[in-house]
Amino acid sequence: MLTVRHSADRGHANHGWLDSFHTFSFADYFDPAQMGYRALRVINEDRVAPGQGFGTHPHRDMEILTYVLSGGLAHKDSMGNGSTIRHGDVQRMTAGTGVTHSEFNGSHDEAVHLLQIWILPEAAGLTPGYEEKHFAPEALQGQLRLIAAPDGADGAVTIHQDVRIYAGTLSHQSFTQPLDVARYGWLQVATGSLSVNGTPLAAGDAVAIQTESQLRLDVPDTAEVVFFDLA
Repeated sequence: MLTVRHSADRGHANHGWLDSFHTFSFADYFDPAQMGYRALRVINEDRVAPGQGFGTHPHRDMEILTYVLSGGLAHKDSMGNGSTIRHGDVQRMTAGTGVTHSEFNGSHDEAVHLLQIWILPEAAGLTPGYEEKHFAPEALQGQLRLIAAPDGADGAVTIHQDVRIYAGTLSHQSFTQPLDVARYGWLQVATGSLSVNGTPLAAGDAVAIQTESQLRLDVPDTAEVVFFDLA
């Protein structure tokens, strides 16, 4: 069974320096029917203007992943980490007992476009942690590449929950992803358009998946997707 979450139905907040779409309830956007999906709590599609960013702010008891679609996002946190992440970089921050961090677009002329993802952790009070991995464009091309997993398999970042996250850029192809019918899936279209088991989806759309043995992705042009395999 597929349940589509259309881009136009998401929450939206434009603060000038930040244009943000909320797949699930977040900040001032609240919909009791959209409080997350399984352990997946937040998918925000953010565009941060040049020279702007999020000031230092706290988090706790959440697995926070950042996936940059274009541009560069500078990160600093209370654990002493600092770097600029770009397309192909996956950043995982375990907020656990509490961290503070800031994110900033250091470019003078290019917005940064990103997905910020929050996953409920397997337990409260985890030790805060940070990890960052780079996946080359060819590793993401034409397939769904594992980028986050509870065991850090295949070079993925390690997350503290029974969730596996895949990302890929698919071009002019049909692609089949096998699924365990006892698990749940969520597919987010980051850019482009495609159809999933015959259901058309555009950029910003998503689909919740239950009791399906496979996904068939038909991509007439180019699409970048993120897929969540959830307990």
